[in-house]
Amino acid sequence: MTGSDDLLAQLSADPAEAGLFLDFDGVLAPIVERPEDAEPPLETRTELERLVGRYAIVAVVSGRAGDDVRARVGVEGVVCVGSHGLELEPQADRWRQALAAFAASAPWPSREIEVKGLAVTFHFRSRDDEREAVSELDRIAEAAVCQGLMARYGRKVLEVLPPVGSHKGTAVRHLLEERGLHRALAAGDDTTDIDSFAALDGLEVAVRVAVASAESPQVLVEAADVVVGSTDEFLALLRRL
Repeated sequence: MTGSDDLLAQLSADPAEAGLFLDFDGVLAPIVERPEDAEPPLETRTELERLVGRYAIVAVVSGRAGDDVRARVGVEGVVCVGSHGLELEPQADRWRQALAAFAASAPWPSREIEVKGLAVTFHFRSRDDEREAVSELDRIAEAAVCQGLMARYGRKVLEVLPPVGSHKGTAVRHLLEERGLHRALAAGDDTTDIDSFAALDGLEVAVRVAVASAESPQVLVEAADVVVGSTDEFLALLRRL
């Protein structure tokens, strides 16, 4: 705990030279049954407003589309990058139509499919038989790969993405380099956030925060410098910055 306190103190000692890179679902907003209902609490928005005034950059790097997460965050000055950072990839735009067509043809209930511009998410959180759901999604993932797309599992979801080399980590690294920053905090709750953690390698001060739950991958927890158990605990951490 003392080591964590020291890291946070080092980061907050010179906020004008540091950046905060945060996931949305499961970090700023609690995980909910229906993704369209997700929103950060008012108290979290208040903290983000304060932090925007202190830090060189406060960014939300999310699997959602950028416009969607921007509207949900609702805080002026927060930089929002969607589709796991793919929105900063010049070559990714041409894949939008292919992803939309794949989503429309996939044998999965439309109410459980989220088309996010440069990503398609197949949800199975509401399924009673998770093993059967994953078996069905494995076939969808195989079809995606056959069409030249990428497929990967997250927290109760299968995500289908363009086959480009961009991810949350490349987005974080781009934003750091763009601003010449050498101090940063990255926070996440799922597999894709490990890339954000890795993007902080080599910085003068790097704080990797896992917002852990029973669904979070163990590798995320192992890669973290600080582990909190809920979005409420993460809000308490933000208040220390």
